Amino acid sequence: MHKNFVRLVAVFVVVLAGVGPAMAVTPGQTHAMTQESCSFPFTATDATGTDVTVDAEVESVVALQPSAAQTMWEIGAEEKVTGMPVNDYTSDLAGAESRENIVAEDQFTVNVEKVVALDPDLVLAPNIVPDNTVSKLRDAGLTVYKFESAASIEAVYEKTLLTGKLVGACGGAQERVDAMKAQVDTIEQATEGEDKPRVLYLTGGFTAGNGTFIHSLIERAGGQNVAAEAGISGYAQISDEVVAEYDPEFIVVDTGVPEPRIPEKEPYTNTTAVKEGNVVVLEANELNQPAPRIVNPLTQMAKAFHPEAYAAANITETETTAQQTEMTDGATSGTTTEPTATTSTDGPGFGITAALLALVCAALVALRRT
Repeated sequence: MHKNFVRLVAVFVVVLAGVGPAMAVTPGQTHAMTQESCSFPFTATDATGTDVTVDAEVESVVALQPSAAQTMWEIGAEEKVTGMPVNDYTSDLAGAESRENIVAEDQFTVNVEKVVALDPDLVLAPNIVPDNTVSKLRDAGLTVYKFESAASIEAVYEKTLLTGKLVGACGGAQERVDAMKAQVDTIEQATEGEDKPRVLYLTGGFTAGNGTFIHSLIERAGGQNVAAEAGISGYAQISDEVVAEYDPEFIVVDTGVPEPRIPEKEPYTNTTAVKEGNVVVLEANELNQPAPRIVNPLTQMAKAFHPEAYAAANITETETTAQQTEMTDGATSGTTTEPTATTSTDGPGFGITAALLALVCAALVALRRT
């Protein structure tokens, strides 16, 4: 199979799972984690309609997809993770390489046998994981929680807090969500009333329209998503005619797509974005995973779209020790780099399987044209 095709499809799968700062987090940094606010047994109904009960605080967790692993790292519970995808999509998680890799060579299909062999106390399954995989793990006697799709920042807040309750890291989860909310509020206050530039998200010839996580991020960053304005819903190819008509002032791309990320042809070369050098390159593992680090690309977009308003808000990244506390169960305390405001101002509507099939077919066509 064509190498670029495999990478492109993998990117689409990760995007569809969420559809990716309260603080700019350095890989490996953790948050304080307290246990007193968690209580067990804890029961929650998951995306399969199953009431999942965790009887006692877990000691070992398997994260079936990168977003679940990232969340564990961000809430300070990474030491509990024994198995996870160990690949390009988790390479920014310090120490990930020491965990058991539980996915196949395609980088996202779960190896059920490896997960069962680890015998974890709990398995975290993002919504992209097929129900039959969840069933196989449950038939093997494992406790599995499958998450709902997180198609908005608010949904990521909820998912993060729920993960904390499931694994016994309620304090770390609450701290992370509070910090995310503070940064999002600051961005929205800074960009309120500003003219919204025309923005095009582009990944391998595809764009993100209405009903997508990327669309919500563009809007929250103070931009106008031209794909949505053109009536595009979900993830779809965008025509040259639409690009020429809407003339994006900014083009957002991610590092998960091989160069060149923007077609070196008209109408792209004639867009305001390309002529003025307004191409925003974002880290794919942060942008495309519905997990806490999505606030990082959100901030980067806001800063690019509204540099003067962003600067006027006096958003600075400072080392803070306010949240440093001793972490329980052998975890270590750490610092967080957290942007603070110094002013006084207060899934797409289609099935994942059908969508992925359409994207695969379209990607094949796109590759044949290159």
